Amino acid sequence: MSFDIAVTGDALAAVERIVPQLVSDLVASRITAQDPTLWGADAEAESSVRLGWTEAIAVSRPLVDDILALRDRLRSLGVDRIILCGMGGSSLAPEVISRTAGVPLTILDTTDPDQIRAVLDKGLRSSAVVIASKSGSTVETDSHRRLFEREFEAAKVDPQDRIVIVTDPESPLDSFARAAGYRVFNADPHVGGRYSALTAFGLVPAGLAGVDLDALLDEAESVAVRCATDRADNPALVLGAAIAGTKPLRDKLGIVADGTHIMGLGDWIEQLIAESTGKNDTGLLPVVLEHDAPELEQRPADLQVVRLVQSARATHEVIEGEIEISATLGAHFLVWEYATAIAGRLLRVNPFDQPDVESAKIAARSLLDAPPEVEPAAFVDAGIEVRATPGLLDGVSTVAGAIERLLAELGDASYVSVQAYLDRVHFGRASDLRRAIAELSNRPTTFGWGPRFLHSTGQFHKGGPKVGVFLQLTSRAEQDLDIPGRPFSFGQLIQSQAAGDAGVLGLQRRPVLTLTLVEGAHSLDALFDALRASE
Repeated sequence: MSFDIAVTGDALAAVERIVPQLVSDLVASRITAQDPTLWGADAEAESSVRLGWTEAIAVSRPLVDDILALRDRLRSLGVDRIILCGMGGSSLAPEVISRTAGVPLTILDTTDPDQIRAVLDKGLRSSAVVIASKSGSTVETDSHRRLFEREFEAAKVDPQDRIVIVTDPESPLDSFARAAGYRVFNADPHVGGRYSALTAFGLVPAGLAGVDLDALLDEAESVAVRCATDRADNPALVLGAAIAGTKPLRDKLGIVADGTHIMGLGDWIEQLIAESTGKNDTGLLPVVLEHDAPELEQRPADLQVVRLVQSARATHEVIEGEIEISATLGAHFLVWEYATAIAGRLLRVNPFDQPDVESAKIAARSLLDAPPEVEPAAFVDAGIEVRATPGLLDGVSTVAGAIERLLAELGDASYVSVQAYLDRVHFGRASDLRRAIAELSNRPTTFGWGPRFLHSTGQFHKGGPKVGVFLQLTSRAEQDLDIPGRPFSFGQLIQSQAAGDAGVLGLQRRPVLTLTLVEGAHSLDALFDALRASE
């Protein structure tokens, strides 16, 4: 089978209790028929224009030839590097598709000036850029477009030959791009960004990079009938019930991948579930775990482990209490989309809106329009400037003490969120902080690169249960980078995004500890030392 799922423990009890009712209510076939009434009257207006993903395979098939034709044309122009500028769902799906296929695709989902400059420094004469934005007004991708237009012109390369646009029809970007003569791919406007893996947003950049798109769509199609059928063995019904129906609800999902066949899928699942369910003070928090993560030894009571393996039950029995899945990438995409929509029904939330994503954007924009005085650090320790929400640092004068104070805010249902507004190439080791914090806190710990996570898990942090504590990491760029036609730079933008998000979380009375790594890699070393001192 293209999707094999084994369920044990409380999750199995949930499946046995809930799936018969889902079958009786014809939930699978009604989702496939794009019935907007499944999530209640309050969600009907939104869901009526967000169910196009159920027919994405058929809609996307005709795109493949156009994508391949453009790929051949770009190659004839000497292009051997595809750069994708996109945020959230516009970058996470193409990233997992290309990594799994072993095809190079440069992802630019940041406003960090050092990381952007590193991409520019590799040269543009043999590069093409995909600008992907559903709304057509995303500030990050608009800034990227402006920059690449200027840099192509400086390199004496016609931007019309090298910039490709993916957006919804009649968006501001669509109108601009067509007038400018760029190649435009329109995506189905009835598909939300996080459900867009099998639409133009996932396929155009991956296909231009060299991925076999027909094979990916075939993988999804192989499980489509099963997802649409009202039967007890429908894998989407089983998965939806298993992750959202346990009593009591295990609302932290530990996603563990074997890392040998599908690369980065956990990050895509994380944004799909967190942004879809994290609202009305409820939701499921996916936590992407290493195969030997501390949480797997600690086993907190509110953690449901989901293992993504190459061959389910081939060489071992499923660990009691866990969910185990073996599937192809295309099948994963479709089943998880159905299962997330089903989870929304079970949790009584609208899985298609994102009401709290906008709050951080508004806060960041206000800081750009009227930059306040930079708040002085509470103190500086080992090349790290320390700031926090009021009261958190009273009587504290070291980074180790600040971290201990932050973790003291944890309760039995809490989680820690590490948010790194850093150059993820230069500061790649920062992702190891997730494990270190989990060992120290004995609570599920997430890690997100900023500002990317603002377009995905940022919804859960503000709309889900108010139990998170937040460790925010920032830095100072070695050299800032201006944005053509804008009164602010990339450095100012990422600083405002971090400060804006911290401000919104603070207004919700959530503790936020902000550590600015003034001395770059040396400061990161000092942070790891502080964590060891806190053990």
